Amino acid sequence: MGLDELYPAARLTAAQRATAAAGLDALLLTPGSDLRYLTGYDAHAGERLTCLVLPAEGEATLIVPTLERPAAEAAPGVAAVRLVDHADGTDPYPLVRAALSGPVAAVGLADRMWAEQVLALRAALPEATQRLASAVLRELRLRKSPAEVAALAEAGAAIDAVHAAMGRWLRPGRTEAQVAADLAAAIRAAGHVTVDFVIVAAGPNGASPHHGTSDRPIRAGEPVVVDIGGTMPSGYRSDCTRTYVAGGPAPAEFTDYYTVLYEAQRAAVAAVRPGITAEAVDAAAREVITAAGYGDAFLHRTGHGIGLDTHEEPYVVAGNRRPLEAGMAFSVEPGIYLAGRHGARIEDIVVCTTDGGQRLNTTPTELIAL
Repeated sequence: MGLDELYPAARLTAAQRATAAAGLDALLLTPGSDLRYLTGYDAHAGERLTCLVLPAEGEATLIVPTLERPAAEAAPGVAAVRLVDHADGTDPYPLVRAALSGPVAAVGLADRMWAEQVLALRAALPEATQRLASAVLRELRLRKSPAEVAALAEAGAAIDAVHAAMGRWLRPGRTEAQVAADLAAAIRAAGHVTVDFVIVAAGPNGASPHHGTSDRPIRAGEPVVVDIGGTMPSGYRSDCTRTYVAGGPAPAEFTDYYTVLYEAQRAAVAAVRPGITAEAVDAAAREVITAAGYGDAFLHRTGHGIGLDTHEEPYVVAGNRRPLEAGMAFSVEPGIYLAGRHGARIEDIVVCTTDGGQRLNTTPTELIAL
């Protein structure tokens, strides 16, 4: 799979059609996943302006600092746009105005654009109403192409390889931070270019879903939640959680509710198919956990979309009545967390297919004894 296939020029045309349909005259995209989605350019976010100016009609222009032009030129989709650079000490915002022909009544801005850039663009285009570009790009990014699914599968296999070797690093007596340092190196060695997060949460720390790490030593028989992920050279992300016990038997209470969690995660994965709502997948996991008496201990949504961002739409959560469609990719990650004692989470990335769901993580989801 080449990057040209992953970042086709046709995305720009589709985005322009969607921009016009949304009643916007242009999208203005600074560094982030939306810019990368349309051009393949993983731009550096800094005080120097980088901005894709994508009019609803006409030629797209990528404005970049002069010193970053070579990096922009090397991106797989940038050949389809006009490249304009600006030298240090010059004002780049008139270049945005110049890249737009005719009156501009409304523009869509990258959702996570820096405030100083938002205000500078407001001054450069005072007549333009500013809206969020996600209103346009959300629908394009929700359904992954076959090339994107392949990129997510590659990322899933890479993070699976790290989980499969966990016994090399996770042992009683070692601290969470020591294990995490080894995992970060292993994530890179498995093919990721960036380590996005490493959670190693042992014993009572496992009851905090976003614990991170600490200098607390891991004790024999303690449950350990390990949630890891990174970014591949393609730009697409991995995210997978498994729960381990090292050096001794787990507490009986823990093994009892882990069995509940295992069944809940399996039920949610099995529920995935076109037409079912995102909230129904959440309910499939939540109903099993609630029926066993642990409903209050399931503290978060069942899942989040994944692609060029680790967290993106669709969100698998109560209240999201969006029907799933083939190509949507998201995590299925119920958890049970008992404050002050321990916790557990099982997470796979799942893609909705034409007739069901496909797990992109393939390591076992049973409790893993090391």
